[in-house]
Amino acid sequence: MIGQLRLFRRRVRVMMRRHGPEALIWRRRIAILAGAVLVGLTALLFAELADHAGALFRRMIAWCWWLPLVVTPLGFAAFAWITMTIAPAAKGSGIPQVIAAARNPDAGMQQLVSARTAFVKFWLTIGTLLFGASVGREGPTVQIAASIMGYMHRFMRIPLRASVFIAGGAAGVAAAFNTPLAGVAFAIEELAAAYEQRMTLLVMAAVLIAGMVSLGLAGDYVYFGEMRQTLSVHDALIAAPVAGFLGGIAGGLFSRLMLATGSTAWKPMRWLRDRPVRLALLCGGAVAVMGVITGLTWGTGYETAQSVITGQDVPIWFGAAKFVSTLATAMSGLPGGIFAPSLSVGAGIGDMLRSLFPSYPQGAVVLLGMVAYFTGVVRAPLTAVIIISETTASRGLMMPLLAAALVADFSAQLVSKERLYHGLAKRFTLPG
Repeated sequence: MIGQLRLFRRRVRVMMRRHGPEALIWRRRIAILAGAVLVGLTALLFAELADHAGALFRRMIAWCWWLPLVVTPLGFAAFAWITMTIAPAAKGSGIPQVIAAARNPDAGMQQLVSARTAFVKFWLTIGTLLFGASVGREGPTVQIAASIMGYMHRFMRIPLRASVFIAGGAAGVAAAFNTPLAGVAFAIEELAAAYEQRMTLLVMAAVLIAGMVSLGLAGDYVYFGEMRQTLSVHDALIAAPVAGFLGGIAGGLFSRLMLATGSTAWKPMRWLRDRPVRLALLCGGAVAVMGVITGLTWGTGYETAQSVITGQDVPIWFGAAKFVSTLATAMSGLPGGIFAPSLSVGAGIGDMLRSLFPSYPQGAVVLLGMVAYFTGVVRAPLTAVIIISETTASRGLMMPLLAAALVADFSAQLVSKERLYHGLAKRFTLPG
């Protein structure tokens, strides 16, 4: 009898270790749940503060139009120095850092997605919007979200795997845009070099929870507003390939120039690369001059893109001007993403396409330009299509958008063989 009781107790202890509250599976589930909730809350706070920073800058230029000619270059130089001194891994978008960190998760937690890097990334990205930098918050949200998910797993004593960062980054995209499907697509296309079946549940759960937090607190909003226009089969067969080719070439050119910045042997560029503060000062001057002349290229470009989608006119040169401003900001090395500015450039390209197809539904043509340029930059056609579809509620345009994205992906390769984020990720080396 005593022997049977001991055997029973031993079996209970084994069952508790395997399936009780302290079991690895339950600790992993708690880490996913808590991490995704925290990602959703952080993304909402990030969005709110970024919007306030952009609004404050707009009030500043309304009060004194020439002030950015002084403030913006100095701000670029100061933030480049702060980034280089405190957290070098916080520079740029943040997505290349997550890609690099996924190759060696433990080393990545020490540098590329560390708490210091995430903290600096959060506040300096907001700061860049205070002086008109052409940046977005979506890429930084990916890096910050990966850091949050990594620390939550460490807190729960769970070994780090690449899937932890991928799930965090996907949750960040979902919360930033309020687009759960885009988060999953982004994990598959961009963050994971080889998408493993075992990470499917982790990604899905993180995206769903972060999306629910964003939806519950911010409401069921559509990022760019609803756009219900569609294209006939005949119109789509003509407009989609044209938009895809032109947008893909433009996006590929952006990637080519960005990658060349860090590798070109051209002496002036090499001299500036060795003096990052001076490079940032020069880039800030270019952004300031472009912004003062046009009045349209500051910040994320969200409002301008939204107005183009809804049928309002912008100058024909807006897309090219925003392209230059975004390229200069990205070259400076400041913390900040290119998602939102790229969508704005794409809207400018779509606006130019409207003059080629005056009889076509104008909003639909603009979306073709947006998806084509965005695909050309990031080379992730599925993510681009889903982001545009979810941020504009334009599900009736899925097939034309996909056609334009596939053409853009092909045409971008004619200009830049290497994918932007993966090329930039090679610059972040980790031990081991």
